Amino acid sequence: MNAADRVIDIDRVIAHVLPNGLRVRLYPDRLVPAVSYYTFFQVGSRNERPGLTGISHLFEHMMFNGSERYGPKEFDRVLEAHGGASNAYTSNDVTAYYDDFASESLRTVVDLESDRMRGLRITDEALEQERSVVKEERRQRTENSTFGLMEEQLESLVFQAHPYRWPVIGWMDDIARIRREDCLDFFRTYYAPSNAAIYVAGDVEPEETLRLLEEAYGSIPAGPRVPEVAGGEPAQRGERRAAVRYPAQAPAMVAGFRGPPARSGDSAALDVLQVCLAAGEGSRLKRRLVHELEVAVSASVSWGWRVDPGVFMLLLEVGPATRPARAEAALWEEIDRVVRRGVSAAEVERARHQLRSFVLHELSTHNGVAHALGQAEALLGDWRRVGTALEQYRGVTPADVRRVAREYLDPTRRNVVWLEPEASR
Repeated sequence: MNAADRVIDIDRVIAHVLPNGLRVRLYPDRLVPAVSYYTFFQVGSRNERPGLTGISHLFEHMMFNGSERYGPKEFDRVLEAHGGASNAYTSNDVTAYYDDFASESLRTVVDLESDRMRGLRITDEALEQERSVVKEERRQRTENSTFGLMEEQLESLVFQAHPYRWPVIGWMDDIARIRREDCLDFFRTYYAPSNAAIYVAGDVEPEETLRLLEEAYGSIPAGPRVPEVAGGEPAQRGERRAAVRYPAQAPAMVAGFRGPPARSGDSAALDVLQVCLAAGEGSRLKRRLVHELEVAVSASVSWGWRVDPGVFMLLLEVGPATRPARAEAALWEEIDRVVRRGVSAAEVERARHQLRSFVLHELSTHNGVAHALGQAEALLGDWRRVGTALEQYRGVTPADVRRVAREYLDPTRRNVVWLEPEASR
């Protein structure tokens, strides 16, 4: 790695694996007496199956409902009493939990985290409570959201076989049918030490911390072999379209193309393309569609790295007086212009600066470092690849951007969803 890009000194990382398979990565940084503590479980919606979609996200909620030695909601109460804070998220590929706290509270946090990995309380009462919470979350974020409905429809067009075709939050009917027995089996399989990794960044003494972790987690049994993901997807041989009818004031469109997996070098080039197209008012789509032609109120692009090939997504919000077909035609004209002529060296340089700033901002905190280590191991297969995106961005050329635009934004592999406004009921 270029010295200018060596933001994290990976030689400072202490890597260890417990006999039960639990991976531990410590990044000592004594500058500030604070610590960030992440637990990554290699399970997300891609590990689910039809009929049990959404169980990964639902189980994230279950993890705060008590364990062998701490009652329901005690986790946050104890942590907050020690000045700490916690949160969690579930994605297509992982479920991650984190705690931020003063370094003198490390022993308490290790006790809290290891106790729920060892013996989470999974009761019918807790399940029903969290099921209600998740159902309401789905109503708010998806069923009462135009973008939520459109994105959900788009993913089911892009993927016809791969588990990415269903939403992380799951289908409502599946959320309703998850049983306590399903949760118990899920916990034994996916929340075992052998499917987990702990990332600690901050004011810690490595030998003492490793000893503490071995004492707390060492006796937790390793879990069974995690089932392989049926990750195949047949080739797309033509454009796919769908419509979502929902009360709205104006039309909108999302379009998506299947991209590469995170481990591909093309992922970084698509990051640069994303910025060139829609990051900032001077970006191509905003300048052309929003300001010059005035066929769109907003234009944005979303591209996120996943274990398996993800989705390069474009979003247009169209004004009430604009014909949707005209807005869409203008979008594809601009994409075709990039495919045929490419982007300028100045655009690529601007994008690299923006992406570098984003990465540096994340790595400026203990939380960001711990999270980046976890993401690198989960998505790229090796924590040592943390921060390597910076080196990849430095190597992206205008020719690379044009190449990935031509390869991945192929009209014959395009998926389009239009929002068709209907009157409120």
